[in-house]
Amino acid sequence: MATLTGVTFGGGTWTPKFATEIDKDKCIGCGRCIKVCGYNVLGLMALNEEGEFVEDEDDEEIERKVVAVTNGGNCIGCEACSRICPKNCYSHATLEQ
Repeated sequence: MATLTGVTFGGGTWTPKFATEIDKDKCIGCGRCIKVCGYNVLGLMALNEEGEFVEDEDDEEIERKVVAVTNGGNCIGCEACSRICPKNCYSHATLEQ
């Protein structure tokens, strides 16, 4: 298997690394990564006191909100999200063909 690679405008080789997971224990929910991502890969999600994602944002059990990979299929592997993250929350993976 070969790793998916691309070419930069300057002709250099580039290996995209796709966002796979965000450490919800490290994430402070600042949203910087959401703002920098132009592909709607990320979303703000609510957590309850047990650290579980809660669907109903009006639920009184919400402890805090964190960023999650909500549309991973949209990711282009640019890693802008992890470069702007102040808490180093991201895990990325290359794509094997």
